Amino acid sequence: MYKKYGSLSRICLFIAFMLFVGSIKAQKPVKPNVIAYYTGQGGSVIDSFPIEKISHLIYSFGHLKGDSLNIRSAKDSALISKMVDLKKRNPNLKVMIAMGGWSACKDCSEVFSRKNGRKTFAKTTKALLDFFKADGIDIDWEYPAVLGYPGHRYTPDDKHNFTLLIKELRSKLGKKAEISFAAGGTQNCIDSCFEWDKVMPLVNRVNVMSYDLVSGYATVSGHHTPLYSTDKQQLSADYAVKSLIGLGVPAHKIALGAAFYARIFENTTDANQGLYQPTKFIRGVSFKNFKTTFTEADGYTYYWDEVAKSPYYYNAKNMQLVTFDDPKSIDLKTRYVIDKKLNGIMFWELTDDAYSNGLLDIIDKTIKGI
Repeated sequence: MYKKYGSLSRICLFIAFMLFVGSIKAQKPVKPNVIAYYTGQGGSVIDSFPIEKISHLIYSFGHLKGDSLNIRSAKDSALISKMVDLKKRNPNLKVMIAMGGWSACKDCSEVFSRKNGRKTFAKTTKALLDFFKADGIDIDWEYPAVLGYPGHRYTPDDKHNFTLLIKELRSKLGKKAEISFAAGGTQNCIDSCFEWDKVMPLVNRVNVMSYDLVSGYATVSGHHTPLYSTDKQQLSADYAVKSLIGLGVPAHKIALGAAFYARIFENTTDANQGLYQPTKFIRGVSFKNFKTTFTEADGYTYYWDEVAKSPYYYNAKNMQLVTFDDPKSIDLKTRYVIDKKLNGIMFWELTDDAYSNGLLDIIDKTIKGI
């Protein structure tokens, strides 16, 4: 009898211990995805970057040729193969092919309005993914149902046709393939581009472009990639995330966007260190070139917006505002992703980063600190 009860006590203690361990594991934050778009431009060499710190590497871009997904050149095909080969260094790496881009979805509205167009696209997508041994497709249609690149067709029907496209892709590619799509962080896109309740169950994530929120067409300056809204600028990463969650999008399927580049705006008035002034867009600058481009000797002064949690430079001599992400804002965005239990942090794009001591290193350091 003593032995029986002693054995029972040990079993109960073991179960209690396992439940305790399980509760600790449940409380530990889930490691977020780190999602890098990569164009292969700018003379960069893909295997010189710290690929071990990336979970998803997205080739940018494949395009439509007729109704088919097409890779334009042998050089690009070789690049995709090189990207897939990086799995030898990072066995957990997922390699995806993005279709579209800002100026390259001229025919998306027409092609995806037709059933046979969607079927052909899904069929050729599967063939390319199988050929390259890649893991999935990212749809970067900018934008369904609302104005995107000037002159590109858009109609209200795009919103439902996008859902039908994703359904066709999931049916053709199967459950294991990764499917994601890029969405603008503007109110117009959040409200009007997608049938969120129908699309999100079919995809792995939405990559929220919470950058370019002050675009190249802007007439008033501001932060192009702020974490939080201000009383002068509603659009921000936090605003987009809260809007999507309010529409029923699960937090664990939202990837927050970060910018590895700056936007330079030239103002017409010298006030408020350049923020929220009449302006015009000048050009972009990669993070890897910040130290040599935005120097004190050339008149640039660094500022930090404590409300937006966003850095900027202002050059009073030429009335230029520079808006960007830097190590401080990237750290805060990564912490935000962890705290809100989002899917991950996504950035445009890897060629803008330095090979070492770059913004990707900041993301990795922050994640490893959780």
